[in-house]
This record gives sequence, structure tokens and C-alpha cells, in this order.
Amino acid sequence: MEFEASFPFYQANAQKIQVVNSQLGNRKTLVIIPTYNEASNIVGLLPLILDLGIRGLEVLVIDDNSPDGTADCVRSFQQKTDKVHLIVRDRKAGLGTAYVRGFKYALARDYEFILEMDADFSHDPKEIPNFLLSMNDYDLVIGSRYVQGVNVVNWPLSRLILSYGANLYTRLITGMPIHDCTSGYKCFRRKVLESIKLDKISSDGYSFQIEIDFKTWKLGFKLKEIPIVFVDRLIGSSKMSKKIVYEAIWMVWKLKILSLLGKLE
Repeated sequence: MEFEASFPFYQANAQKIQVVNSQLGNRKTLVIIPTYNEASNIVGLLPLILDLGIRGLEVLVIDDNSPDGTADCVRSFQQKTDKVHLIVRDRKAGLGTAYVRGFKYALARDYEFILEMDADFSHDPKEIPNFLLSMNDYDLVIGSRYVQGVNVVNWPLSRLILSYGANLYTRLITGMPIHDCTSGYKCFRRKVLESIKLDKISSDGYSFQIEIDFKTWKLGFKLKEIPIVFVDRLIGSSKMSKKIVYEAIWMVWKLKILSLLGKLE
């Protein structure tokens, strides 16, 4: 109760959860959360996700051997439930490869819907039902900060301009009909990830999100953006770096050129 009062998240509408559970039937959902030094956040995030009461929903945490004991926090939580899974990698190896590892984990098992989500409370757990409600009609649903105005809280103006400008740049170069190409809050239908050559993805950060969105779009799958409010992390430090920004700038042109040449894999 003390933890819940510290964060501006509210219990999802019970009626909406009933609709989601009815729609899901026996189909399972996996929420993939990459972590590095997120011990303070993960202990609060996991119960909020599971307490939504969504049938067949499980969580996979992929931790890059965090020195702050994030993996130990997850192991402790696993003693209370069989719905939380953990992969610990040897070292910090990047967001993109973490998600690819998670995608392969999901495809090796019987999950129909696979979500990406940050561990730092930038992504509100109560939005998960809204993603799943759209999955009957769409193959990739993206939580967008920019589809209805600008919905970002507590970012400095410089960071907001960088993000908004990067998405406008990406949309203009690639032609993707997406306002938030760099969003890390999204849900895939299983068949999308089965169709993408995951071993060919090596990008990270912003560029990973751009690459996965672009390939999904080019394969002809149906995409939808739903509005979310993005709140800057309250605990811990951002993983943003100049390297991630430069990689994203290059990735946009790489994807465009490969697509024009018919060599996009």
C-alpha cells in the first residue's frame, strides 16, 4: 500500500479486464522487461502487472547481471508465483539483444501476444489491457507518446525535442505511418515475430524499435498506435547515450536503402 501511494498509477477498470479475459480465452500473453540496475523499480512493477488479473499473462525479466541485485529481487518474487520468469545474461549486452532473446523465449512456448515494456515506470501497467483489447484487429499495437499531441511528463525540453524530432525524421525518411517509431511500449501478435528473421536484428535502443517497426510494416502486418502518457523515471538513471542516438540516425537510412534494393531481411 505504501508503494502504490508513491506512484501515479491506478487500478485498471474491472469491467475492462473482464472484456479482455473474455476476448483472450485460452491465449497467453508474455510481458518482456529488460533490466539493468532496476532493483528498486522491479519489486513494485511486478505485482502491479500481475494484480491486473489478466488471464494467462506472465512476465519475463531479462537481466544483464545487474550489480544492484535486480535478479535476486526477481528470484525472491518468484517464490510467490509461477507467472514470473527470469533470464540472467553474463553482462550488459544491450536492449535490442535482450528483446530478441525474449522473443525467442516466447516463440519457443505457447504465448500468442508478446509485450515490450520498460522497468522504470515510464510505462504505466494499467495500459496493458488497452493493448490487448486491440489485438483482435491488429498485429502490432504501439503505445504512442505523439499520436494525440505530446504526452510526456518530466522530460527536459532538450530530451523532448530530440525524441519528437527523431520520430518526425524517421517518419519522413522511411514513410512509416507511425508517429512514435521509437516507443518501447508495444504488443506483437505471435505471427509477426515468427515472420521476422530475429537473428538478423543487431540494433539497440531507439534503432531497435525503429527496425522492428519497419520490418513489421514492410511485411504487410496491420499496425495501430494507441495514446499513452510517458512519465520519466522516478528512480535510477537513464540508459540514453550519444551512441544510441547516432545508431538510430544511421538505421533509418539503412532500412530505407535496403528496402529500395529489395534486400531487407
